[in-house]
Amino acid sequence: LKMSMFPPVPIQSPQAHPSMEDMLCPSPGLARMHMIKGKDAIDHYLATHIKGLSKQEAAAYRNSYMKNICIEMLRQGYHKSFAELFTLIEKWNAFREASGPGSAIWLEKSLAEQPDKLDQLHYFLTRTEAAQRSEYYEEMYINQLNLAYCFNKPKDKWLRNYFYEQCYKTAQLIKIDGGRKEAEAHANMGLVREEQGQFLKAVEHYEAFYQLTVGRVWKDDADRNLNTVACEHLWRVYTLLADKMLENKEPQEAIKTLIKALEMAKEGG
Repeated sequence: LKMSMFPPVPIQSPQAHPSMEDMLCPSPGLARMHMIKGKDAIDHYLATHIKGLSKQEAAAYRNSYMKNICIEMLRQGYHKSFAELFTLIEKWNAFREASGPGSAIWLEKSLAEQPDKLDQLHYFLTRTEAAQRSEYYEEMYINQLNLAYCFNKPKDKWLRNYFYEQCYKTAQLIKIDGGRKEAEAHANMGLVREEQGQFLKAVEHYEAFYQLTVGRVWKDDADRNLNTVACEHLWRVYTLLADKMLENKEPQEAIKTLIKALEMAKEGG
């Protein structure tokens, strides 16, 4: 029997995810206004950086909407955004191959064949790169977070998780907000690790979230105190971790962890 003594707390980010309608993603019509016919730049990049790409695959890139997105990035000087886009497409292809025929992702179109997602990636990746050049790390973080929100559907969570990780890295560079964005980034990474069943790593992130919000009056979009949210996350993940310890026949460690959960439940109210 499990020793979970507390009612479940829904898994959620400290900030409510806005709907796609609320996002500042560009409309497909606006994003497609600047289609470019030249192909030399994309051909050169493909030949130089994407090893093993066949002539047929290169031609498919040249004759796609993605070609126009890529050439636009190159012509505007956003080489980092361009490289990152290709990295994400390669990650998607690798994930698809690893999942194999018959999996849900096997039947989906490649990321390179989904114009709406390409629009969002083009828009926010280039804004992120521009902010990075100017060392506007807070703006950089916001654009990366917007990308995470854009890809919050279950089938896109690998993209959401990627951008949460980028947010976490960027948050370490922000020195002007008292650590709020670093705290939020820890909360989001805790969510990712918890969903992946990596409870010890989730605990590390949630504990950092808790420490950064002690004594603060910061609130999320639902008007909840962030330290209270941190207590809820810790109480939940400590309980999950204790259950895992019991399964592994570690009763003493499970009891210690459940005591921590009880303390967080009391503190969080």
